[in-house]
Amino acid sequence: MLEASGSQDREPKPLLQSLQSVWETRNMNKLKQEMEVGFSALDDPWTWLLEALEVCGGWRGKGPSLGALLVKGLQQWCTKHPEGQPSGLKLRKLQARLFPLLAECHANLLDPLIGIYHLHAADRDFLLGHVNHLYHKGKFKEAAVLGIKLELQPDLELEKMCVPLLFQERMDLVEAFVESHPDLQQQLLLLLDTWFAPDFQITDVARKFPCLKPEKVNHRLLNRTVFRFLDKFQLDPALCPNVVNQRHLSTLKYLIYKRFREKTMTEENWTDHVQVTVQGNRWLQEQLVHLLVHHGGLQAAARWGLHYGLPKESLPRSVPEEMERLRQQEREDAPEPARSPGEGRRKAQCYGLPLPREQILFLSTWEALQEHKECLLKAGQIVGLDMEWRPSFGVLGSKPRVSLVQLAVRDRVFLLDMLALLRPEGAQEEEEALDQFFRELFADPNVTKLGYGMHGDLAQLAKSLPTFSAMEKQLCNFLDLLKVHKVIRKGSPGDLQKVDAERSEVRGRRARGLAERGLSLLVQEVLGSPLDKAEQLSDWEKRPLREEQLLYAASDAYCLLEVYAKLLEDPASFGLSPETLAFLMGRTESAEVQQPGGQSAAAGDSPRQEEEEEEDWDPTSVGTPSIPTPVVTPVQDFRVVCDNMLQGLGRHLRCLGVDVRILENADDHRKAAEIARQEGRVILTSGLPYQTLRSQVGEGRCFRVDCAQRAKEQALQVLEHFRVQVTLADIFSRCQACNCNQYLKVSRETMAHLVKVRSHPTGEEGAAPESSPPPATDPGRSTEGPGEGGGPPRLPNGLQLQIEALPPGVLTQEELSCFYCCKSCGKVFWEGSHFGRVVAQLRGALDLPESGGRLYGAPV
Repeated sequence: MLEASGSQDREPKPLLQSLQSVWETRNMNKLKQEMEVGFSALDDPWTWLLEALEVCGGWRGKGPSLGALLVKGLQQWCTKHPEGQPSGLKLRKLQARLFPLLAECHANLLDPLIGIYHLHAADRDFLLGHVNHLYHKGKFKEAAVLGIKLELQPDLELEKMCVPLLFQERMDLVEAFVESHPDLQQQLLLLLDTWFAPDFQITDVARKFPCLKPEKVNHRLLNRTVFRFLDKFQLDPALCPNVVNQRHLSTLKYLIYKRFREKTMTEENWTDHVQVTVQGNRWLQEQLVHLLVHHGGLQAAARWGLHYGLPKESLPRSVPEEMERLRQQEREDAPEPARSPGEGRRKAQCYGLPLPREQILFLSTWEALQEHKECLLKAGQIVGLDMEWRPSFGVLGSKPRVSLVQLAVRDRVFLLDMLALLRPEGAQEEEEALDQFFRELFADPNVTKLGYGMHGDLAQLAKSLPTFSAMEKQLCNFLDLLKVHKVIRKGSPGDLQKVDAERSEVRGRRARGLAERGLSLLVQEVLGSPLDKAEQLSDWEKRPLREEQLLYAASDAYCLLEVYAKLLEDPASFGLSPETLAFLMGRTESAEVQQPGGQSAAAGDSPRQEEEEEEDWDPTSVGTPSIPTPVVTPVQDFRVVCDNMLQGLGRHLRCLGVDVRILENADDHRKAAEIARQEGRVILTSGLPYQTLRSQVGEGRCFRVDCAQRAKEQALQVLEHFRVQVTLADIFSRCQACNCNQYLKVSRETMAHLVKVRSHPTGEEGAAPESSPPPATDPGRSTEGPGEGGGPPRLPNGLQLQIEALPPGVLTQEELSCFYCCKSCGKVFWEGSHFGRVVAQLRGALDLPESGGRLYGAPV
């Protein structure tokens, strides 16, 4: 038996040897019994554990190991036997001996070891010394984690501990460091705010931390992190004036781009937004004038300089002279120069609403809406749906509400004033009646709803009124023309040169601020004229709405009806295939037709019958064919490539059944574009590579992920953006290590025999696992067994099974009938509690059913 003598001999002692033998058999119950008896027989199990950890290997990672089980076993033993705990000098010696091990162990073992050796009660200076020792060795992450576990944050220097983590983009650790300390939260935000001061140089920080690389600082990520911390910790934005100023400066640049480059904002709208953004901030006022000199003209800069009364010394050289000229002009009452006729010419070239003004009805009371409810819910009705709200431009604390909902039918447009219908002092009955109206409209299978990118509109509506939060799941007979537009934009695969030329022209026009986008582009491609988007960024909460706003809102909804009718009238001219046309009209030509997303449609009428019906059918008549909700993409049809900054996201998506290629650390980002083009994958990236990669693949084939989020949140963001449907059968259908989706089914008895063969290979032969037919839901998985013969168990292709990673006790679980071995890498899986946890975490987000799932192709 191992003595508590502090001997320097590091050879395994009898108890450790005995436990090692039981561990190799993976008999968990026996191992627990042996540990209980062994710890009770030792005079000093605390010293014995440290010696055992110094001898054992494998416990430093997060996988199962004997060392990790010894730690947790002694923790349980100490709880049952509180007497005889070490104290005084002996405990301090044990603590000193423990610290080198803490620097190497996984975070899961920190809490048990801290509890066993009573580190929370240790001398605080003693603990701080060890944390600082880790820090000076360059182990910034380990020092921060240990400081958090020991609750030493108030005694540690915040800048010293957090700056290296910020350079390494470990925002989760920075957040955990200040989580329960309001004073540290304020110090952190004050520190970060200095990084956004106009005269700040990141090299000044790098001088304090010579081991860090200043070029690695992601200011955009830091900006988002600051605003996330302000929101999470409910802190005053006044703590971060420089960060807020930079956000407002970005808003000004965007407004100037929209007004003077794209020319898609009216003077009135632009002026309103500029005044709200700048307000009384002198620095922003000066920045506005400087920006206008370069992008809006000298006269515009001088007018705003006069408006804010800026001193001459703060302005560009030529602006004061222009300001003086304008003052002289005002004294002489000279007429203002006429506006450029460009705005008028653009309006004449844009889509015109083919309805008289009296057919645009502004409804601000429930009684007025009630009068027209029957018209909107009439069977066979087609309704164009759109929403408007005041743009926030990312301003902290700005939570705009949906201000207007537009509902267009054949002969009129209804504009629902949501601010009046949902006024705070309104009756509860009216709010419930309005909620019921929308539910009836969205869920009615006899009313066709048309929208463009309605997911964003409904999400904004849910923010405005919580009772609408589940509205999207109730959509019935709804067509999002954005999905049809994507099909049209793909063009003919055979005419690649034409497609490339069009994309090059679009990029050039966008660079000059001339290209149409979104719904305006679809209207231009289908109806011949783009939408006039000059009122898009209006202040939609300001009442009364101007006439231009009313006409814009009505046009945005009514154009959907005309686009829809035109697509049905001549689909071939827009490159719509028969399958897409069948999906668009809610009918199919044969049972073999595949709807977008890969799902088979039901059999319909003959092709000739459908053609005749299409020619005679009036898209505005009452007998409108029903249109199903657009089919989402099954996870089997969604294939992506993750760059090397998103490896965690890639593994999480594999967990959900997505086919994922992940770049290695040494790979160049451009390899993602090469893989995407060759294999038809979507690129997932973040940061600066996004701009480069987006230009090398097709429209919509590159997605920028928010790197401030955790992998699970990123995965949900990707699935939501691409409308990917994950079922219970998809979870764990792929190997997270290698992406393979073929498994070899091995019975529990055979796996136990293989483990025994590996542990005692002499004189025993490997046994082939029993074969079983593949499940009907997964016909592609193999049922071949490993080859026979001595030595480690191997697959027929010669690949060795990774059975050494099986945790102890899993083979003794009666509820496990079989294991699943990856045919590509040999990793072994089984049905455990992890599946239940993943399903519980994702059920709400992915709309998973309560039961009926399968894991690795077998019923759960």
